[in-house]
Amino acid sequence: MGPVKLRHFWIDRIEEEWKRRTVVWVSGVRRSGKTVLCRTLADVEYFDCELPRVRRLMEDPEEFLRGLKGRRVVLDEIHRLGDPSQLLKIAADHYPDVSIVATGSSTLGASKKFRDTLTGRKAEVWLTPLILPDLDDFGIPDMGRRMLRGGLPPFLLARSLPERDYQEWMDAYWAKDIQELFRLERRQSFQKFFELVMAQSGGIFEATRFSRACQISAGTISNYLSVLEATFVVHVLRPFSTHRPTEIVSAPKVYGFDTGFVCYHRGWNDLRREDMGALWEHLILNELHGRLQTRDIRYWRDKRGHEVDFVIAPRGGSPTAIECKMTASDFDPTGIKAFRRQYPEGKNYAVAHDVDRGFRRTYDVAEVEFVGLPRLIEALSAASPVAERLTPAGNRDRQAGREKGHGKNP
Repeated sequence: MGPVKLRHFWIDRIEEEWKRRTVVWVSGVRRSGKTVLCRTLADVEYFDCELPRVRRLMEDPEEFLRGLKGRRVVLDEIHRLGDPSQLLKIAADHYPDVSIVATGSSTLGASKKFRDTLTGRKAEVWLTPLILPDLDDFGIPDMGRRMLRGGLPPFLLARSLPERDYQEWMDAYWAKDIQELFRLERRQSFQKFFELVMAQSGGIFEATRFSRACQISAGTISNYLSVLEATFVVHVLRPFSTHRPTEIVSAPKVYGFDTGFVCYHRGWNDLRREDMGALWEHLILNELHGRLQTRDIRYWRDKRGHEVDFVIAPRGGSPTAIECKMTASDFDPTGIKAFRRQYPEGKNYAVAHDVDRGFRRTYDVAEVEFVGLPRLIEALSAASPVAERLTPAGNRDRQAGREKGHGKNP
């Protein structure tokens, strides 16, 4: 193994959040790099909560915290504690001179173990699979490799990728996340559902169709989907709608968390051009999640089949429409035109891998800006107070320099 790579974007983000709160919750799917990232923070003391001797140290939270005065600490896999939220709450309320990063593989409210979600007491950082700044930090300019291997560092960086690595990931996910946090039974049906979701990633979700294939009830399927979403293994995009009779209002789309797992479960060992189109959509969604730190991304579809890939609609603001295409020449304005006939106000973006210098085109009622992925993130971050606040000036300067080469050549 070579030297540990510093993931500057995420280090800066955690440091920025520490200025607001003394407790920062870093969540993300298993093997996304939470442990390595947190251990690269400057001047931190590391505690692995999977170790019994470490858990014993924390049996009396106040005594444990008194011994950490003035320190910065990492509490890794904190859900292994009997009552993890109690320790974090005491730290936030009574030990402001102790800075804590706590990590876990789910949202804080996902499990009954977290009896208090620490609203107002913590900052949150969601570590997604690798985003553009990470690829520069890791020295990987090859977007095709990122698509095929995915964005979990061990999978992307490995020289070869045996099939057993995927099953080992599933074994750990079942034992350490699903059993520890949710205590589900019937692993076989759960794994079957997981595999089908990955293989059909990006499609409209119908619980009854999956229930037949997995031979379990539609209610159990919905519960499984909630668990996968809470552990960041799927992303559920609900339709954007103001309940007009011409719109789809309830059927969600479900995306797998990582392009590598999508490729594996679809049996793709090499990528064709049409495969890259579907994976490009997944990569853009991952970038939006990581850079904007939000899961509130929707899609739009009407009953005539017109569709917009992603819609971002801030409360009280105009919806932004985003279409994803590997090449600008693939863009079809039909979906955005139908959307803008119903929602005239808002910006429209066509995000294409081959666009280096942006340009605009007008299609009837809609002006569309053609951009590369870095430019899309720049524009959306400027419009998002959260993303702008979480991107320090120095970080923005580094990103601009690093991302310049990510517009072309898959």
